[in-house]
Amino acid sequence: MRYSFRQLEVFLAAAHTENITRAAERLSMSQSAASSALRELEQQFDIQLFDRVGKRLQLNELGRLLRPQAEALLEQASELEQALAQHRTPGALHVGATLTIGNYLAVGIMSRYMGEQAGARVALEVANTSQVVQRVLNYELDIGLIEGELYHPDLEIIPWREDHLVAFCAPEHRLARVGVLDERALRETPWILREPGSGTRQTFERALHGLVSELDVRLELQHTEAIKRAVEAGLGVGCLSRVALRDAFRRGTLVPLAVPGRDFSRHFYFILHRSKYRSAGISRWIQLCQEYPELL
Repeated sequence: MRYSFRQLEVFLAAAHTENITRAAERLSMSQSAASSALRELEQQFDIQLFDRVGKRLQLNELGRLLRPQAEALLEQASELEQALAQHRTPGALHVGATLTIGNYLAVGIMSRYMGEQAGARVALEVANTSQVVQRVLNYELDIGLIEGELYHPDLEIIPWREDHLVAFCAPEHRLARVGVLDERALRETPWILREPGSGTRQTFERALHGLVSELDVRLELQHTEAIKRAVEAGLGVGCLSRVALRDAFRRGTLVPLAVPGRDFSRHFYFILHRSKYRSAGISRWIQLCQEYPELL
């Protein structure tokens, strides 16, 4: 074999960091050793994998073509090493989840995954849909759990479970006695919403198609808990996943509002890069997600 796994590791680290010094730090190598490994890989096959602009390394067309194959090869090698060492259960996993899923569902699934094997690790990153999608595309996450609808030719998008958004207000709000948001109230009430780019905002705007430009959006916040606190304080009306509101409705600190004629249903999805090798850990994570009980 004319290349080593270490050379491939340096190649992938350099592709991720776009800098050989940071790639070396990522792999706990010296800068000179990392530079030599990358140079030898290119010289052995008389190829160039990066365009070099000063100290920046930017993948060229050949590098982008070979990256997913190198990713898959190293993941398979890692699984083979685990099997040879008789550690056949899923190992470390890097998961991205949107705020609703990350805060209210993913932790329970992560607990089950890690409980199956002593020493198993899950790194969970919580961000909005657009950020999770980008990190999956960049091979920075093994799998993403999102709440927004999308299409991308490089992504495999798998439906997971149904969800619904619910409009809500504080118990003291004048709309709490009515319990309904009609077309006039939708236009006149101040709204406190998730930020653009989030799956929740995408579903909200789809449900209120034709009215979005007329809404009084007072606040746009990145965190569901901040929105709930602002609504409890009487600053306006919100709209979030029923998963995030279940406990507040049960305690009576927030009140649901019906919105006749508007469809707030949506799905949660798994997203994976089509070129990324699906390891045993990824497959087990998906299985555990599908087995996780519905939150009503």
